[in-house]
Amino acid sequence: MTEPLFRTDPYLREAGGRVHALTPEGGIVLDSTIFYPTSGGQPGDAGWLRWDGGQIEIATTLRGDDKAIVLIPAEPQALPPPGTPIVQELAWERRHRHMRVHTALHLLSVVIPLPVTGGQIGADKGRLDFDMADPPDPAAIEEALNALIDRDLPVTEDWITDDALRANPELVKTMSVMPPMGQGRVRLIRIGTGPDQVDLQPCGGTHVARTGEIGRVRLGKIEKKGRQNRRVSVLLA
Repeated sequence: MTEPLFRTDPYLREAGGRVHALTPEGGIVLDSTIFYPTSGGQPGDAGWLRWDGGQIEIATTLRGDDKAIVLIPAEPQALPPPGTPIVQELAWERRHRHMRVHTALHLLSVVIPLPVTGGQIGADKGRLDFDMADPPDPAAIEEALNALIDRDLPVTEDWITDDALRANPELVKTMSVMPPMGQGRVRLIRIGTGPDQVDLQPCGGTHVARTGEIGRVRLGKIEKKGRQNRRVSVLLA
């Protein structure tokens, strides 16, 4: 397994490492990585690898076999063999925008307290699909969302056992995707603390440290996607 450095420090932009393996398809597996793999609606990270005598651009990052994190080169070229020490660097601006959008979507699920049927994160906008029969008031949603952001609430993580999560199913807001279980515990993202806590839900993605870091957002078009399904998009200012 690759050690996920992004889990302990999502703000880590550069780190050392060593090539653990190369996949038959031309991917690179490191012993530890700052690159987040595509999952949970969040795109995989891009960036660069450098080593003595070479460098390569990474287009995206995926999950491979046995939970390996596989870095996908932008173009075919000679790869550093297993055992090679490398320096990895994120395309930080892109990742940071993913973090801002992801945390904003958690807040959107607070403003619209309905079951979530799907979602997607991008560098400029994100969206959640809700089990929602009637159209909402876009202006009211946007105002409430920015009010939560302006409170500059801390965003922290906690962990819960698989059994405790099963006993508290209300923590899971998504109808279509269950949080990964089977490792004995599940990561939770908490927004706010004590009486100021506004959200707590399972999530494996990367987030900003405080809601104020998201910045102002605006609501995009609200689209009807079925009889009781509506898509709400959030755009970074």
